[in-house]
Amino acid sequence: MAAVSSSFHFCSSARRAPINSISLKLAQLASSFTQPLLRALQRGPARIDMAGVIKKTSGRLLDAFVDFAFHFEDQPWLPSQSNFMPVDEIEEAVIISNIEGEIPHDFPEGVYIRNGSNPLFGALQSGSSVLGLCSETWVEGEGMLHALSFSRATPAAVSVGSGGAWTLSYKNRFVESKTFQLERSRNHPAFLPLIEGDAPAVLASFLLNKLRFGKMAKDLSNTNVLEFSGKVFAVAENHMPLEIDLLSLETIGDWDLSGAWDRPFMAHPKQNMSLMILPQKAPGGELVFVGADGKKPFLVLGVVSVDGKELKHKVDLKLERGIVCHDIGVTERYNIILDMPLTFDIVRLMKGGPLLKYEKESYARIGVMPRYGDSDSIKWFDVEPYCTLHLVNCYEDGDEVVVRGGRSRGSIIPGPDLGRNKCQWFSSGFKLKLAGEDCDGNPNEGLLNFRLHEWRLNMKNGSVRNRYLTGSDLSIEFYMCNDLFVALPKYGGLMKLYLDEKDSTTMQENDNGGSVKVERHPLGANEFCSGAAFVSKLGGVQEDDGWIISFVHNEHTNTSQVHIIDAKNFKDDPVAKIILPKRVPYGFHGAFIPMPNRL
Repeated sequence: MAAVSSSFHFCSSARRAPINSISLKLAQLASSFTQPLLRALQRGPARIDMAGVIKKTSGRLLDAFVDFAFHFEDQPWLPSQSNFMPVDEIEEAVIISNIEGEIPHDFPEGVYIRNGSNPLFGALQSGSSVLGLCSETWVEGEGMLHALSFSRATPAAVSVGSGGAWTLSYKNRFVESKTFQLERSRNHPAFLPLIEGDAPAVLASFLLNKLRFGKMAKDLSNTNVLEFSGKVFAVAENHMPLEIDLLSLETIGDWDLSGAWDRPFMAHPKQNMSLMILPQKAPGGELVFVGADGKKPFLVLGVVSVDGKELKHKVDLKLERGIVCHDIGVTERYNIILDMPLTFDIVRLMKGGPLLKYEKESYARIGVMPRYGDSDSIKWFDVEPYCTLHLVNCYEDGDEVVVRGGRSRGSIIPGPDLGRNKCQWFSSGFKLKLAGEDCDGNPNEGLLNFRLHEWRLNMKNGSVRNRYLTGSDLSIEFYMCNDLFVALPKYGGLMKLYLDEKDSTTMQENDNGGSVKVERHPLGANEFCSGAAFVSKLGGVQEDDGWIISFVHNEHTNTSQVHIIDAKNFKDDPVAKIILPKRVPYGFHGAFIPMPNRL
């Protein structure tokens, strides 16, 4: 099952500090250096902690220098981006009784929880200076969790409200990383942006962030929610997972596996489901993941024990470049590594180029690695350059390892160089190509659309067979499956893919056998969703025994709902629409997690 994407727009701008403010800032700069030292001297020589004074003074000096040299400015929101705008935390969970339809009687108790970007200070930030512009990208912004809890009501509650036999409550909360706490305590932006912008400004941001805070970038746990071994984590690409209390949404702390993992994690780790006892989820499988970095070792793979307490395997994959690795695959015996040319390159930045870039002329590979192998055990398959952020599934078929995922000709991250002209660039890149239509010579048209693609990697002779499984008239992303069968755009609907059935009515171009059968669940007029989740039916055994659940927003009425869709009757109207008391911005990924006492 997957989501149909639609075009979206994003623009950014920044201005430099006015000249008439320079004298005031120079005075503030001098004051920040001298005042701590004068206060220390007034206390007397015997009471001076010079190391502490120097540290505090240097910190104030660096802060004042940043305030003097850089001007922070909110990136503007366009009218079409109204539901990307952040919301405030709510203090207490809100009970919900406004429901259209009925929640199925065999729906499990649990929490539907989704992560997403929610900029702390109202908007993404740009910073301008004499060195140029540095900007946050559309995937940045502090993480916020939105959670809808389902519990069976007591007999007294059944007679009250339209929730029937259910009690529902909604809550949201920021993911409180250490850097989030730091900026909130200052009540203004502190970390300089560094993913895109003019190279001198980005290099200065790296250095100043490191000197001031001991790290080069903010920890943004804004991408996904992971449940593993009875615990819940907010995860993203740029740092370690943060454990979350499922009911209160409070942030508990870093999950570093007792110090065994000391680098970034990833958004889409995978459980080795071959260790699982079906159809129940217990006892679960080992967790396989990678951590990417902009310096060597560029990519390290880890395997965590079933109980979540031990890092059983850790290996440097010895890549020769820094890459974005948003997703990996697992089969019964193998780990699947995507080495695509979406790269981080400090040397390129120092030469005046962008830090993050999709290098369409560079090489691309897919690696197949035994579960506990080392870098020498990886069998690499050279393929045409691709951008794949999300996999659907991977499995073994005789001598072949089959990898299925979304493939596009370009990358939506970070966008055009230097963060300018995003509006037209995104709109053109997301334009669908209909039957018989050409692109009028515009190489960017349709560049960002994802089509479902299949690579068949022959482990015996090293050959690769590949084909598109969907036509260019569809753009499909944010895939999800029933977990028991697994080996900031907005979306106008959901789709169910029948990967073993052909649809003769769809486009055949370059598909080597035709497209797969697709079933659509369009949303209403002016309604859009983001990442959805699959909810397994109690006692279900078939792959589509369950429901699709997703936050949906109506841009005309500015109201948000949660839709529950029967996966076996996918084209039908939702079995339930739950009207939420607050607006829920579009976000990224989430999960439905059974109540802790039901795990």
